[in-house]
Formats: sequence, structure tokens, C-alpha cells
Amino acid sequence: MRIGIVTSEFPPDVGGVETYAVEFAKALHACGHRVDVFVGRYHDTSCAIEGLTLHPVLAYSRRIDALILRQYEVDAWHVMNASHSWLALETDKPVVVSIHGNDFLNPYPLSGSLGIHSYPPLWRFSKQLKPFNRWLAKILTRRLLPRALPAASVILSNSQYTEDVFLTKFPQCRGRTVVAQVGVGDCFLNSDITPRQNTRPQLLSVARLSEPRKNIGRVLEALQHLNEEFDFDYTVVGDGPLKTTLEAQAKSLGLESKTTFIDRLPLAGIIDKMQGADLFILPSSILPDSHEGFGIVYLEAAACGTPSLATRQAGAIEAIHDGESGFFVEEPTVDQLVAALRRFLSNNIVFDPAQCRQFARKFSWQKVVEKALPYYE
Repeated sequence: MRIGIVTSEFPPDVGGVETYAVEFAKALHACGHRVDVFVGRYHDTSCAIEGLTLHPVLAYSRRIDALILRQYEVDAWHVMNASHSWLALETDKPVVVSIHGNDFLNPYPLSGSLGIHSYPPLWRFSKQLKPFNRWLAKILTRRLLPRALPAASVILSNSQYTEDVFLTKFPQCRGRTVVAQVGVGDCFLNSDITPRQNTRPQLLSVARLSEPRKNIGRVLEALQHLNEEFDFDYTVVGDGPLKTTLEAQAKSLGLESKTTFIDRLPLAGIIDKMQGADLFILPSSILPDSHEGFGIVYLEAAACGTPSLATRQAGAIEAIHDGESGFFVEEPTVDQLVAALRRFLSNNIVFDPAQCRQFARKFSWQKVVEKALPYYE
């Protein structure tokens, strides 16, 4: 079959949905299907991915993109974000929608945009119209989803938690959802696992530093309480508007010599850091318009033999096997993080790298794709 994937998140951009989109597409290709990936018109397509054909054509506006996508022959469509579900109203082909959490809680991109600034002669005033266009696009996108999502052939959820939240918000879609979860890439599962022999415990966080709910700042506060009691190195990989603030916080807490901030790394660099870490830390919170739908990064760490410390909330509960591939705090408070990290740094809780990987192996992209295949017919 020829499958058209529509996505606003795709490598070389970094993030959980980006990983989901590319790994799903590669797994489809491995099944023998032809895969065309439609991305934004300004997307970086310099890095070719074997078996995938990228089309940088999307304006992220239903009015514009509907005309563009009609020019392509596909047997079925798969959209990787709830905001692209409008396609189910524009085609007679099957449309599968993958949902992740934030994409329907706080819709992005604003595909309901009319692109007012593109109408002649309004384009002359595009700069002045931009705030109004965005305000209107937010309203139209939110109104569009309740009509478009029920028209999809099926809605694939990345976790049971995400499905529950989704059906609370869109009860009209009940009976049209499937929990497909996520997978973990072979590059992580095939990486070398060796017993950690670090003289100082190596702690690691990998995250987009644009969301306070990741709670990297609270991790720093917790480590400040443990600074004199334990020796450790803490590495934070990622970039974003919060990076400068977090670097200043680490310095003010006296953690400058023990904390290293690194910009985005290529995949090989992420794997190297995870292989060398003793503990991966990402105690995310739930916000009204944002949550950790699953947390592929926890599986990636486990596949490298590294346990995780997370909050017992949202999709992390399904991404970590308590006591086997990681452990939890009930709430991401500084006190609870101090207690959990003290347990780990005192060796009161120990993990087997082989067991971490064994848990990660239960999640494959082939299994996720198999949940979608019947709905492409």
C-alpha cells in the first residue's frame, strides 16, 4: 500500500512525537509499504531517511493544505497529531490519527487557520494581521477537532492514560480509539550494555527545556540538599528558553562544578550519554493543558540499561516498570525527590541493566504499526 503520513514533528527536530513519527514510518516501510511523509514547507529535509520520501509542502492550514494533498495519490492517510485530523473531513481515503496528549489538550499547529494574510491584497498587511490571524486560528482549530476526530477511521493512543484523558474531552469518539502505545528504536536496543563502573554516580536528564512541567529546576533543588552528603555528576541535555535560567539556578545553588548543560545531541550522542548514566531523571508533572502522554525517553534509557526516576503520573506509569526499569516519586516535590535520590545514591535501591533492557524489549514499533494496519484497508 502507499501510505501518506502528515506530521508537523519530524527529524531532525527532536522530541517524543518526532521520534514516534519517524519510527512509525520506518516500521511501515519495513512491512513493505510505500511511505510518503508530508512535512512543513520550511522543514529541514537535508538528512534523507532510507525508504521514506519527504514532501516539504504543508502550510499547516486546512484551507491551503487540503488543496495541496489532493494532488497526491495514496491508499490511506496517517496523521501524527490531532490537529491534522481535519484531513478526515476532506478525503474518502481511510484516515488514521495518532494522539499523544498535548496535541489535543492544547492543539498545535493551528491548522484551523484561514491564512488570512495569504489573501490578496491582505498579504500586504501580513505583519499587522499576524496577531489577529493567530487568535482566530486558535478558536477555529479548537472548534475543528470535535468534528474531525470522530470522522477518523481509528484514533491510536500512545497510552491508556492518554486514551482516558482524550475520551473525557471527546466522548463522541468513544468506541473509535485503540491503545497502541509506542516502541523503542533498534539503535537503543542494540547498543552495548556494560556494568556501570563510574567512580561518581552519573545522573542524566534529556528534555526540551521549554516546559516547566519537566521539573528540571526541582531536580537541581533536590541535588543541592544532597550536595555535601554525596558525590555525583548531573548532566542535562537539551535546549530551549529555560536553559539560561536553569544554568543560573545551578550556579546559585552551588552545583556549578557538578552540573553540566549540553545542547541538543545527535542520536548517537544521546545513546552514549544514556549508556554511561547510572540514573535517568525526569519527574514530569501533569498540567491542565500538558502532560507526559507516554514518555518514550524512559524506554530509550531502559533499552540502554539505565533505570529512570519519574513521577507516578500520566503515561510514565506505563513506560516504567517499578523496581525493574526505574522507580517513582508520588509527587515531584523537592522533598520527595531528595528522598528518592538519597535511596539511589545510598545504594538502597539497585537495578540490573539487563532487566531494564528486557522491559524495553516489550515495546516494538512493529506492534504499534500492527494496530494501525487493519484500518488502512
